[in-house]
Parts: sequence; structure tokens; C-alpha cells
Amino acid sequence: MEVEPFRNKTEKPSMDLPHTTTSDATRVLRKRRKRRNICFGAIALLVFIIILIIILAFTVFKAKRPITTVDSVSLSDLNFSVDLARFRVLLNATLDVDLSIKNPNKVGFKYRDSNAQLNYRGQQIGEAPIPAGKISADQTVPMNLTLTVMADRLIYNSRFFSDVTTGGVLPLYAVTRISGKVNVMNLFKIQVESSTTCEFTVFLSNSSVGDQNCKYKTKF
Repeated sequence: MEVEPFRNKTEKPSMDLPHTTTSDATRVLRKRRKRRNICFGAIALLVFIIILIIILAFTVFKAKRPITTVDSVSLSDLNFSVDLARFRVLLNATLDVDLSIKNPNKVGFKYRDSNAQLNYRGQQIGEAPIPAGKISADQTVPMNLTLTVMADRLIYNSRFFSDVTTGGVLPLYAVTRISGKVNVMNLFKIQVESSTTCEFTVFLSNSSVGDQNCKYKTKF
């Protein structure tokens, strides 16, 4: 007869705790927090860069108007004769206009093909082309324009005959327009235009230019 050993009925069988499961969950939680912190840091850096670009665009790199200045106007050639029988004046004249364009921006300024016009009492009598180009930051570019008077447009102008025969003076004015774009940090392209209107008088008696008065205007 076999005798079974005494067993305490209150004793419970031992069980191993899931240590590995708890440690895995902790590692996953840490990785999630790390990724979240990296995302927040990247977003904060991106916002900072955007704010910095906006501040620079409206302060240091703020678009400024180019400045066109007429330095001098002179006669390089002048020949005229008066035909009293036909009440006509035959005129050949060439004007040299020295001007300069200043780009006050911290970035380059590209301008399109333009022209300068010579006018007499509201009538265009001459024109000179201004080819497209680029002006670097804080640079001033000199230009020389030659305006030749279109004599055929003045032959039948009664006021022209009167100006020549009575006073020997010609009231003229030249208009120059330069338009283009300022590219701010390759993000903003701003259209700008600079125009100059110069009034002056040509004295036929001594072939000189005087009474010069220039007005400058710029706009975006």
C-alpha cells in the first residue's frame, strides 16, 4: 500500500511573470516619444526658417525702386536753314543724353527692352532704343543715348517755324522708362518701373542746351 505525501491544499503552483512583455512595451513607448520629439523639432525649425525668410524679405531684401538719373543733355550735331518763301525750317539735330540707372536693392534687377523718346510740344520727333540688361545689387550703370531729330515731322509744324524764326529756341523734353523685375530670394518677383522726364531748351543761335529740368518717378 502506497502512502501519498501530504500536500497543502492552500499552496498555489508557481508562475513566471512576463518580464519580457513589460520591457518591450517600455522600449516602444520610448521610441514613440523620440519620434514625436523629432517631429516637433523639425516643425519648429521649419517655422523658424519661414519667419526668418519673411523678416529678411521685408527688411534687408525689401524691394526698392531703381533710380534713373539724367546726368547731361548736349548737342552733338546741329544744322538748320530757314526757307522764308515756303515758310519752312530744315533741321538736322542729334542729341547726346547721358543717364545712369542705380539699383539700390540687395539683389539684381533685370530690365526689359525699352526706349527713350524725344518730344516737341507733345509730338514725338525722336527715339533711341535701350536694350534689355541686368544691374547687380547696389550697382550704378551709366548709359549714353543718341537721339536724332526726325526732321520730316517738323516741316509742316507752324509752331516750329515760329519758335525758330522769332526766338531761335526749341522747347524739347525727353522721356525714359525702364521696367523690369526684382527677384527677392528666388521667392518673390516684384515688377518695378522707373521713368524720367527731362525738359530742356535748345538754343539755335549758339548750338547749346539749357534750362534743364528733370522729374523722376518710380512705381511698383
